[in-house]
Amino acid sequence: MSTEGKFKPKMLGIICNWCCYGGADLCGVSRFQYPTYIRLVRVMCSGRVDLKHIFLAFSNGVDGMFVGGCHINDCHYNPEGNYDALSMVNLCKKLLEHIGINPKRLRLEWVSAGEGIRFANIMNEFAKEIEELGPLGRNEGIDEAELKSRLEKMTKLIPYIKLAKMKKLALHDINQANEEGYVNLYTSEEIDSLIREAPSYYIDPTKCQACMTCARRCPVEAIISAKGQVHIIDQDKCIKCGTCLEACPPRFGAVTKIVGEPVPPPLPEDQRAIIRKGKEKEVA
Repeated sequence: MSTEGKFKPKMLGIICNWCCYGGADLCGVSRFQYPTYIRLVRVMCSGRVDLKHIFLAFSNGVDGMFVGGCHINDCHYNPEGNYDALSMVNLCKKLLEHIGINPKRLRLEWVSAGEGIRFANIMNEFAKEIEELGPLGRNEGIDEAELKSRLEKMTKLIPYIKLAKMKKLALHDINQANEEGYVNLYTSEEIDSLIREAPSYYIDPTKCQACMTCARRCPVEAIISAKGQVHIIDQDKCIKCGTCLEACPPRFGAVTKIVGEPVPPPLPEDQRAIIRKGKEKEVA
């Protein structure tokens, strides 16, 4: 039977060095077969896989994404390594669902170094599922331009989402954690609310005194600052951590938190100079 014209998905797997990669290696040595279009990337621990890795993969045309790690409680670094991966993947599935992408395109499995045949079976099963789903966006009814836009918007929100995730995980008793607890850690309603309430920060040019306190405190250098000039927040770099709001001296109160509204456009560069009181006459 001819396979000409059959859809061959782009698939990427990120797998841990100590267990899942060993299983993949045993799979190859034992000559168990799985589709050659699945590309594997080895990392030292599945807990190192980040939300941004997943969204960058989908943004670059990957149709299916696989994350593989050690079995629960068998992490080679600390007991929580694969729990971190479990939490991240389940959060990522909710985010994909939020933007209309089928969460089945992302899969997490635990494979030991001695489970070569199991690794092959998982790869074959997942590949068949992605083949049935078709190219990314088509099954979901999203055109290419809209898909790109949705993925870009969500990727920009990842730092903010990770901050929110860290706060929630800090409240989760890791010593009494179980796999089911992590699967149910986030709800669709919670994610919808998280995205809807994502803040932006804006520096009011009428209040900014160019003290540079916010610029020095910003962890990602997202504030454009210069001596004697109104500071500007680069919205593309901003991770929405709120540090600038906390750092701005209360006597100025120049930083504003904005939710659900567009951020005012920044002042043109030639209008950012601050004229101090007492020097107005000199300028005149």
